[in-house]
Amino acid sequence: MRSGRANEDGTVQYVFSVPGISCGRCISTIETALAPLDGVVSARVNLTMRRVTVILDAADRSPLAVSDALKRLGYGAIPVDIGDLDDLSRQRESAGLLKALAVAGFAAGNIMLLSVSVWSGADAATRDMFHLVSGLIALPTVAYSGQVFFRSAFGALRAGRLNMDVPISLAVVLALAMSVFESLTGGAEAYFDAAVTLLFFLLIGRYLDQRMRERARTAVTGLSRLAVKGATRIEGGEPSYVPLDEVRPGMILRVAAGERVPVDGLVVRGTSDLDRSLVTGESAPLATSIGDRLEAGTLNLSGSIDIEALETAENSFLAEIIRMMEAAEKGRGRYVRVADRLARIYAPAVHILAAATFVGWMVATGGDWYSATYAAIAVLIITCPCALGLAVPVVHVIGAARLFENGILMKDGSALERLAEADHAVFDKTGTLTTGVPRVTASDIAGDAAAAARALAAHSAHPASRAILAFLPAGEARSLSAVHEVPGCGVEGEIDGRRARLGRADWAGAIASGTGSPGARSGGVAFALEGGHLFGFELAETLRDDAAGAIDELKADGLAVEVLSGDAVDPVARIAGELGVAAMASGQTPGMKIERLQSLQAGGAKVFMIGDGLNDAPSLAAGDVSMAPASACDAGRLAADFVFTRDSLLAVPFAHRIAVKARRLVQENFALAILYNCIAVPLAMAGYITPLVAAIAMSASSIVVVANSLRLARGGKSGRRTQGAIAPRTGLRSARLVREGVA
Repeated sequence: MRSGRANEDGTVQYVFSVPGISCGRCISTIETALAPLDGVVSARVNLTMRRVTVILDAADRSPLAVSDALKRLGYGAIPVDIGDLDDLSRQRESAGLLKALAVAGFAAGNIMLLSVSVWSGADAATRDMFHLVSGLIALPTVAYSGQVFFRSAFGALRAGRLNMDVPISLAVVLALAMSVFESLTGGAEAYFDAAVTLLFFLLIGRYLDQRMRERARTAVTGLSRLAVKGATRIEGGEPSYVPLDEVRPGMILRVAAGERVPVDGLVVRGTSDLDRSLVTGESAPLATSIGDRLEAGTLNLSGSIDIEALETAENSFLAEIIRMMEAAEKGRGRYVRVADRLARIYAPAVHILAAATFVGWMVATGGDWYSATYAAIAVLIITCPCALGLAVPVVHVIGAARLFENGILMKDGSALERLAEADHAVFDKTGTLTTGVPRVTASDIAGDAAAAARALAAHSAHPASRAILAFLPAGEARSLSAVHEVPGCGVEGEIDGRRARLGRADWAGAIASGTGSPGARSGGVAFALEGGHLFGFELAETLRDDAAGAIDELKADGLAVEVLSGDAVDPVARIAGELGVAAMASGQTPGMKIERLQSLQAGGAKVFMIGDGLNDAPSLAAGDVSMAPASACDAGRLAADFVFTRDSLLAVPFAHRIAVKARRLVQENFALAILYNCIAVPLAMAGYITPLVAAIAMSASSIVVVANSLRLARGGKSGRRTQGAIAPRTGLRSARLVREGVA
């Protein structure tokens, strides 16, 4: 059963998708049947969505009784993740924001056409008519498109605080009210264009920001999907299904090939190959046999095995990984973006200035509220909420586009700010610094034996077999029979009546007559024909393209670099040595990686984590900012802030350099907006600027900010080769990208 949402009063909410709901009678039937169930606080049916929402009185209540009751009524019920509903809600919010932007843009264009006619010297009757028509367009537009700001402002005021939407809402409402008054009394000026244009520009910034935030998705949900919903229990020799939350220590559970281990357990029967990348980060399958301890979430690849449960699901390794992910994501969520920090100062400052203007004019004019309101509205409009609102999201969107054209996807705008602050880069090894695909570096095999080994390798999907297949030259095909894979050992067949084995050295050596080559004796991959010689294959990992260059560029940019890996010390030391990285650690579990990152952060470091495996997901979330290759597992990609889609590791320093330049442009945008306000606000307070002029000046300041942000889309000349190295392999733009760099 999928998880529910805990409420503040201790109750828990579950949602079921019930496709069979079709009419009002279904609503009555379901709600009446569920209400008397023990622990059910309420049950509500949504006919449109065909969903049933049930609230239970305590967290330890199982929702299975509700599911069973629905089935007894004849309705198939499918549990729905609350996270899925949250995703749907976010999608609707984004769609609503886009509609509001479209409405505001359409209205602003039409009102501006009418305003141009008025500014061109229309007579009084035509002016009054155009003002009224503009009002008829502006009023419903503001009522619809302004809801985004009005709801936020009202919520802030109700909570006794201020945010940037409060002065925005106040400026729009006052400008609209003043315009209606002017239109109804035959006044010469109306500011419908100012109010709607203000909304339009602000909605652009809000929508861009929303799109960037939507790219950030929790990795906890993706990691949770590794947990099975139940397990096959073996009792009295008979298999039976048991829900995951009912698994208890001591139960014997069967894990078939292709299934994940449900809880931590001990192998009591069978042998197999396992994918333990969740634990070690190493993608190469590992053999397991009786007596081995397995972690929840480990993938069984080849043979069926029986395990004795050692822990409940709540105390399993996978559950601990998910808890670490949640804790790490909460820590990152406390980061306050530049725009949010500025908003704390901006909102009260605007209100103080507008209030001071109103009071000052009331005193100076002897109580002329019209002139005082007129000046206060000009101050509210000219204080440039658009420029401030666009300063960050426009840079982030342009930065995201620049990264995208170079094969890097950015999920969250705040990540660009965090990446610019990074001073310490931490790399995983397998799948990150290396491709995760082994290659054969040496072998003493030749002749007929090589052809036989190649024939066996062609019948296996094991990474080592694929590497051997790529290493051995194609020659005369050997005829094989009785080919089968032995879980945890390798692949076996018959050639001319003799057994042939390719796999673990000790297993293959059991049919050989000699001790074999040094490579075979070292415990690696070996091949043997029955009664013949034992041949070994030395395997090594392949570094990613430009890995050394990427490390050098990060060092040149002032970042300290180290390697953390779950692999053994020798391969980690070899890779670190090739890359010139002195700081390294091997045998790292997910918890140990997080401890290291926290240790660096406690010392004041801003950590840039680069990894790919399931075991890296918690540390990717724990880093101040993170990046993963597109070949990473789902949980790794979801946990990372950036994903690079090409083989070259030069994407890492390139993204960092873009982030640094983006931070500089954001700072320049804020400086331009502040300089503009320092000049324009005193003039507005003194009455030299009307609301209409204020609206035009506000729009001009926004254009200046956007133009400055567009500098991020241009590359200045640089001696560095980052962009050229990660340019698209199609070559369509490679010549241009090679010439470009990051200023």
